[in-house]
Amino acid sequence: MPRRNRPHRAKGYRADTSHRGSGTSYGASRVEHGPDGDWMVRTVPGSQATKFYRCPGCDHEIRPGMAHVVAWPEVELGGVDERRHWHNGCWNARSRRGPTRRWS
Repeated sequence: MPRRNRPHRAKGYRADTSHRGSGTSYGASRVEHGPDGDWMVRTVPGSQATKFYRCPGCDHEIRPGMAHVVAWPEVELGGVDERRHWHNGCWNARSRRGPTRRWS
């Protein structure tokens, strides 16, 4: 008899898919305090990253499907224009390197 890879479900069983497409898949925003000020930071999982962005830490692309963070000043005076998408490693190393010349 062939091996059965899928678990056997009871008749009428249906997986709960109500969370799909609701926009709640993004990570929660948190405040990070650093020498460069207070920042609101949100984690973006790779499955939700659908566009190309340019990281201000290394000036390289963040490709679709790559997990990264979005950060903006906690006291947001500039609105959406102040948000920046960073590679995780670049965000963690920003106190040692800072943004590239293009973003300063």
